[in-house]
Amino acid sequence: MDAFSNFDESNGFRLKLWRGEQMCLLGFDVDNPEDDFVGFAVEYKEPGDAEFKRLHNRIAFDYDVPVVAAVDGQRTFPTTEAPLQTFRWVHFPWEPRKGIYTYKVTKMHMPQDMKLVRGTSIELPISLDPVTYEGFLDIGFTRNFASSQAFEAKKVQLGLDNDIIPADADAGLDFVNKKHDIAPTGIYDWLGFGAHQLVFEFLDWVKQDASIEVDALCYDLNEPDFVAALEALGPRLRAIVDDSTSTDKDTGVVSGHGIASSAESVSAQRLLTSAGAGRVKRGHFNGLQHNKVLIAKQAGKAIRVLGGSTNFSYRGLYIQANNMFVFNDATIAGLYQQMFELAFNDMDSFKASKLSKVWHSVPQPGKPTVSLCFSPHTKAELSLGPAGAAIDAATSSVFYSFAFMNQTKSGEVRKALDRLMKKPLFSYGVVNRKGGMELLKPSGEVGLVDFKYLADHAPEPFKTEWSGGGGINIHHKFAVVDFDKPTAKVYAGSSNFAPSGEKGNGDHMIVIEDQRVATVFAIESLRMFDHLNFRTRMAEDLADQPKKLTLKKPKAISKLKTSWFDKFYVAGSQRALDRMLFSRK
Repeated sequence: MDAFSNFDESNGFRLKLWRGEQMCLLGFDVDNPEDDFVGFAVEYKEPGDAEFKRLHNRIAFDYDVPVVAAVDGQRTFPTTEAPLQTFRWVHFPWEPRKGIYTYKVTKMHMPQDMKLVRGTSIELPISLDPVTYEGFLDIGFTRNFASSQAFEAKKVQLGLDNDIIPADADAGLDFVNKKHDIAPTGIYDWLGFGAHQLVFEFLDWVKQDASIEVDALCYDLNEPDFVAALEALGPRLRAIVDDSTSTDKDTGVVSGHGIASSAESVSAQRLLTSAGAGRVKRGHFNGLQHNKVLIAKQAGKAIRVLGGSTNFSYRGLYIQANNMFVFNDATIAGLYQQMFELAFNDMDSFKASKLSKVWHSVPQPGKPTVSLCFSPHTKAELSLGPAGAAIDAATSSVFYSFAFMNQTKSGEVRKALDRLMKKPLFSYGVVNRKGGMELLKPSGEVGLVDFKYLADHAPEPFKTEWSGGGGINIHHKFAVVDFDKPTAKVYAGSSNFAPSGEKGNGDHMIVIEDQRVATVFAIESLRMFDHLNFRTRMAEDLADQPKKLTLKKPKAISKLKTSWFDKFYVAGSQRALDRMLFSRK
């Protein structure tokens, strides 16, 4: 077992575990599946437990009631009785624990109708400790479950409705449910997940040490607890808050962060009052102040930095799919500090600064190599060129999630993603809207999904899911190249990876060259892809085909011409690459 994976094989059966952020990817493979092979049973022990628990499946072989009544979107059926008919699975513990998880995966066979027999079994441990690199780097993701069957169940459990965020973002600072009614249930911690933990642990750490000062760059800013925590810092805070606006072409109405009634304007005024004159500034570079960054300083020197795609807002933390990172490194934090100082003192001149014109590499012995690029800069190719080239040069896999990529019609990253979709190379993509982008790989299998929730037309008895309110739901900005190789790398940050943003917005793009970090982002991509692909299939394909909501029995019993696993062994197909990629040593 190494820091991010574990592997074993027995009798032609392989199992590999991959460490994610408080989740685990299990990859399975079988050399020559027997005719009666019907899938995998998965059992696991949580840290400190003596007994194994069973993972559960959404569907089964048979039901005592009609299919549409038995299958309700929940994972109801234990995999020892309803095996997983897939070659990988992301285990996302409901309430993750720190420590060693042990997984036992067993091949299941059905020699006679509804008689299940255990075959070869492999047992493996892996650490799912929440810190990515102790003392250096931690990564967190939001749960992105506001539109899910899991959230519908959570609402029933806690007696909640959909009013967990304000209908009007500008009303967020005084939102009653966040202050009094809903907050004690823990729903915000649950939805915000790792990103929520990182940002509030960062602020709590600062609160406990009066020698630490904070420089903050904020785009959306309406999360009341976050604003209150900054307010409590008093003169230990400096901040830049976006003030961009837009004008409706038809009505002439001006909206955005810069208007007096916006949450950003109200927050900025509160922070100015608490921090003191000259310590809070408004600005938007040439387009937007799009960074979401906190920099901690001690004795005037930066020592820690928080950044990523997550806005300090209700949607950013509790609705959208987002990522956040914290570096405990003075060199990396110092680069962000230089960016802040330039923007704070003369935002209009930032594009002409030396800092914005080059990549900044931070190689350190025993740590992942990190490189940074700050925008706006004159040429978008400075940042987008290396990212596009890395995608083009991939040899095993690419995973990506870009919120607005369908709206981005040019640039090196968009061109590379279009070329990627035409290659047989294994890749999965997640966007908020897929219009204008190719969806299928050369084998005809899905390679790109977008946000989908089970609305009024969903097949019964699936619970109608909440849309999450107005605004986008997939807000990630990252690409993972060759996660399974020592050369793995991740491109991430606040940038939308679009030419206009790179030339106009205050943003950061970061490259982390490290297989452990790449694995973390790859698993997050898989988690989102599977979550959204399931919704797409439910909403579009299965409303009138309930027979598909059953597991497949062996051909000798079902009298079908194919086995459930045949499609995973078609040479060169996306499914065959999927099967092999996650299970190889």
